[in-house]
Amino acid sequence: MVSEAYAGRGLLRKIGSVLGRIGLVLGGLVATLLVAELALRVLGVSYPSFYAPDDDLGNVLRPGAEGWYRQEGSAYVVINSAGMRDREHTFDKPANTLRIAFLGDSFTEAMQVPMEQTFWSVAEKQLASCPAVNGRTVEALNFGVAGYGTAQELLMLRHRVWQYHPDIVVLDFLSGNDVTDNSRVLRQAQQMPYFYHKDGQLLLDNSFRNDPAFLERKTASGQTYQWMLNHSSILQLYQYVRQKLKQAGRGQYEGGLLDGVYKEPTDDDWIEAWKITEELILMMRDEVASKGAKFLFVMLSNPIQANPDRAQREAFMKRVGVETLFYPEERLGGLTSRNNIPSLFLAPSLQKYADEHQVYLHGFGANLGSGHWNENGHRVAGELIAQKLCSDIIPR
Repeated sequence: MVSEAYAGRGLLRKIGSVLGRIGLVLGGLVATLLVAELALRVLGVSYPSFYAPDDDLGNVLRPGAEGWYRQEGSAYVVINSAGMRDREHTFDKPANTLRIAFLGDSFTEAMQVPMEQTFWSVAEKQLASCPAVNGRTVEALNFGVAGYGTAQELLMLRHRVWQYHPDIVVLDFLSGNDVTDNSRVLRQAQQMPYFYHKDGQLLLDNSFRNDPAFLERKTASGQTYQWMLNHSSILQLYQYVRQKLKQAGRGQYEGGLLDGVYKEPTDDDWIEAWKITEELILMMRDEVASKGAKFLFVMLSNPIQANPDRAQREAFMKRVGVETLFYPEERLGGLTSRNNIPSLFLAPSLQKYADEHQVYLHGFGANLGSGHWNENGHRVAGELIAQKLCSDIIPR
């Protein structure tokens, strides 16, 4: 009996010793994580999560989210209570106000620069002196969300824009990825809606609502992870590195932009993607007209199109096997011309400006010439858009 009691006490001591070691390891790990978290915050290293799942749009900006965006450029970003990278707006349009709704992707969302430097803010300020405005207050509303294609922008129009009663709807189109974003095959992303052809009709495919990964984001565990991501710089850094590794090696000349857009498509998937894109543009034009609003199609610039180095542009064209960088502009210029759609194609003008001033309109710091518009790009684009709106679009 004594030996059994002694053995029992010995076992308890061993268990206690093991638990003590585990406690020390866990305590050390927690202390290390706390120190690392503090260090990242002191150094200003953070990659906030600004997005949330949505049953209509797949992904939306998270209302009330805010934080520094430093993945490209630098800006403190605040998402308003309606999930817009914008100031607060009332649903009811104030008296004597001209409202302009901008639809687009990350170029319109424009997290890379402070809000007052975005092209839609620049256009809003420029239009204050437009004679056609005739004393009204101009109010630009930003509905841009990173990763959107024309399909999601059309759904954004239907589900969120009309409650603000805009007078003008501007569709910002980026050829570098909007065509492929409209194709499930080319985009290869499951957690978003698409349109597809069936029996000659363009139909909505919202099967993403049943995607396991999408459903997981809406569960208690998924929401808990999201809360942790919103409050932990370590977790944000992990998520950022993971996304960068996933983006590597996709055969793109620049993240998210595909070379195939610069040439006449011969592949069935590209042919279908262009066809869907063109029909979506016409659908948006028709819906805007049915609401009594004005529509403007604005085609943005890809980085290589506005590169001030002619040699780099020519080297790119030689590598891709094209004679021009403006096939997308020529193709959609034909579409808008045939269908009497007011349009503005920025890339040729931005290339000319870049050549004349020898300035990069895309990119920041060591990455000039790639990525999104910088402050100069937004300023020039905003001024050109304001001129077009003033001269041709704004009802007098």
